[in-house]
Amino acid sequence: MGGAVSAGEDNDDLIDNLKEAQYIRTERVEQAFRAIDRADYYLEGYRDNAYKDLAWKHGNIHLSAPCIYSEVMEALKLNPGLSFLNLGSGTGYLSTMVGLILGPFGINHGVEIHADVVDYAREKLDHFIKKSDSFDKFEFCEPVFVVGNCIDVLSDNLQYDRVYCGAGVQKDHENYMKIFLKVGGVLVMPMEDQLTQIIRTGQNTWETKNILAVSFAPLIQPNRSDCFKSENVKLPPVTVRCLQDLARIYIRRNLRNLINQESQAKNGPQKVAPKRKRKKLRRRKIDTYVFVGNQLIPQPFDSDEEDKMEENGEEEEKELNESFKQEEPPPNLLRERILSLPLPESLKAYLTFYRQK
Repeated sequence: MGGAVSAGEDNDDLIDNLKEAQYIRTERVEQAFRAIDRADYYLEGYRDNAYKDLAWKHGNIHLSAPCIYSEVMEALKLNPGLSFLNLGSGTGYLSTMVGLILGPFGINHGVEIHADVVDYAREKLDHFIKKSDSFDKFEFCEPVFVVGNCIDVLSDNLQYDRVYCGAGVQKDHENYMKIFLKVGGVLVMPMEDQLTQIIRTGQNTWETKNILAVSFAPLIQPNRSDCFKSENVKLPPVTVRCLQDLARIYIRRNLRNLINQESQAKNGPQKVAPKRKRKKLRRRKIDTYVFVGNQLIPQPFDSDEEDKMEENGEEEEKELNESFKQEEPPPNLLRERILSLPLPESLKAYLTFYRQK
């Protein structure tokens, strides 16, 4: 599934294409997509395909097409502080983007049937927290993943504000999926070849809307044979943040706000510069035609105007390439501010989440 938009040269280019095609429609979703490089969730040797609007699968590892994820993110109507359950959480790519919107006081849980994929998701999450500069630009709700079949999740567990299922749901499992949803909550799942949004409007009332025609692999059914009984899956517990963790959240928030205020006072409101795209030259072939007797014979024609256009195009391309070479990643101002504080090194390390850069 996918192929709805053109392939991008990098992550920003892909997001530009998704915006242009109206798959990404809100600023909040756009920021989350730009903060997480899709290629980081690919295995080495397959990253060249990361910015195509196509699904990717290798063994048990799977990523849906970008257009699907963007429709899911928009349909979930995410806000800070909400609780989210991802059934079939896979690589953690979607859960990590959701965590950037939920913020530190949300809940972000994932259930994945394959243990090796859960290990992969945890590895990618650890890499994002320790290595990505985007981590310091957001307040993050870290996803927690458990291994198990989502059909075996105990039905007496807590309910969530937002739920997504990443596998095709049969009609007879629709009511089971609804159990996880709070009143006022939103459930998004592929059902009967449609990406479907279900809003719980009351204890027993629902609003259903089809969003997009899709094709998903169906849910894996639990093995109910006598020789092998599926174990009930317990969702992660909801924990209360300790005072030390709360202090870190608010110190980082205040420093980030202070940096933004200083930047606005110095440079005015910050505007995100549009991504500069490499120009493609269009070279026109110009021919003249000469009558020889009764025959019309084409003759090549050297156009000074054409030569001038090509020279100008080559100069513009050269300037663009030079500007790309000179670009450097922006400094991590939050990290710099924390490291400049008159605090013990151990406390600075805690405030930076022990990040190395």
